Amino acid sequence: MYSLARSLLFRLDPETSHGLTLTTLERSYRFGLLPRLMGKAVDDPVELMGLRFSNRVGLAAGLDKNGEHVDALGSLGFGFIEVGTVTPKAQGGNPKPRLFRLPERDAIINRLGFNNAGIEALVARMKHKRRYQGVVGINIGKNLTTPVERALEDYLACLEPAHGVADYITVNISSPNTPGLRSLQFGEQLNALLGPLREQTSILDQAAGRRVPLLVKIAPDMDSDEIALVAQSITRNALDGVIATNTTISREAIAGVRHADEAGGLSGKPLFEASNRVIRELRDHLPELPIIGVGGIDSGEAALAKRAAGADLVQLYSGLVYRGPRLVKECAVALADK
Repeated sequence: MYSLARSLLFRLDPETSHGLTLTTLERSYRFGLLPRLMGKAVDDPVELMGLRFSNRVGLAAGLDKNGEHVDALGSLGFGFIEVGTVTPKAQGGNPKPRLFRLPERDAIINRLGFNNAGIEALVARMKHKRRYQGVVGINIGKNLTTPVERALEDYLACLEPAHGVADYITVNISSPNTPGLRSLQFGEQLNALLGPLREQTSILDQAAGRRVPLLVKIAPDMDSDEIALVAQSITRNALDGVIATNTTISREAIAGVRHADEAGGLSGKPLFEASNRVIRELRDHLPELPIIGVGGIDSGEAALAKRAAGADLVQLYSGLVYRGPRLVKECAVALADK
């Protein structure tokens, strides 16, 4: 069924088909069709960071930036969902076109640029409209117009309201589509960001009487020394987990393919090995820290490979575009009890 739907969707502009897919999912959910079509979700509970995940397969940030479709997406069988990236103020993102399919490589390039309705709109929706009982993470970032030297202000502006509704919070410092953002991943800049965020999260935890784990999402375009430095910062600032990885700026795996020279972050199958390498090296440095692996998962076998590399949980995005919602159960079944 999905192969037919995909052939129709792929005739449309990628961003148009993205919106249409989410609208169709939402309507199908409201009419009670999705649960019947998808069947019972895989029950493979795992406890990490003080949270209970119903299975090890999650939705990566970026698909539902404003948290408008959490209930519908949850009915596809995910063990957890991450929404965002959200910024303090609403912003439109980069000019269109800004989303490109590379079907020859099962890949996507995006330069969306954190287009979202702002933290207040997201929090209000999570408070009043969310029915999904699974784990929901909120991915936070900085506004385009905020100088990178003042990025901490934006992250703090998102952190407090997000804390009230999130099960965990992810600090996104690895998108290639916000100028200067990736510079925050290294050395004292990273410590200067994570330290205050960790401190404020602990204050909010105490006031709320509940602990909200704080994670960081990193890029795949690092050498071993840079990965070691990031691991040191994660340990120094007592983060609860790490998401590896975001999209890549490398084009080596798609040279000569249509759209290969478009600016933006590359996701999908070409990212698979690069993200696995980062996961393996992080696991060597951080033997006990929860790692969420993301990048190029398009089958149950690929999900198992992420797990073998050292990931405790996995997230999907581009694979859903090419394989459809059945990929969720396929991966969850493959990972059950592994």
